[in-house]
Amino acid sequence: MADQLKGKRVAALATHGFEQDELLKPRQALEDAGAKVDVVSPETGKIRGWKHKAWGDEVSVDRSLDQAKPDEYDALLLPGGVMNPDQLRMNPKAVQFVKRFFDDGKPIAVICHGPWTLVEANVVRGVTITSWPSLKTDLTNAGARWVDQEVVNDRGIVSSRKPDDIPAFNRKMIEEFAEGIHGGAGRRAMAGTHA
Repeated sequence: MADQLKGKRVAALATHGFEQDELLKPRQALEDAGAKVDVVSPETGKIRGWKHKAWGDEVSVDRSLDQAKPDEYDALLLPGGVMNPDQLRMNPKAVQFVKRFFDDGKPIAVICHGPWTLVEANVVRGVTITSWPSLKTDLTNAGARWVDQEVVNDRGIVSSRKPDDIPAFNRKMIEEFAEGIHGGAGRRAMAGTHA
């Protein structure tokens, strides 16, 4: 398993208030599988995580959003936390960064409140997805098919609900990231328009 993702580069898009376990544990799993993971953020220097009900640890930013280019990466990780995706979805560069991964057919792993950024990028129509329960209405209104499951994979978009789901999320994320591109832009977009 250590070489399953050897040679793959993953962007983990986050800003202040990311749920600590939803970034650190998947990042460790990806690195253990051989991937190179860059924390990409609108911020530079360090960003602070949120751990349950209080501020958590700081994490170094590897690449600023201004420097990072989607074509340099094979896959995208979107951790949750309430503050993190709420800030990202209001940042046009972050939204465009996420949209490029979808349009290029690259696998995306998203957990908890992370799908808010996918909603803002207008890429969930027709996608079966899960999330923290409070996002159900947002996702449904954006055209997604929301389900309450530990982990869901639809056309290379892996989603989970909460930190308790991380073990299953990590397994499915690594599997999908190893598979790579899911049919390119046309196939993924076309599948979404027929739902």
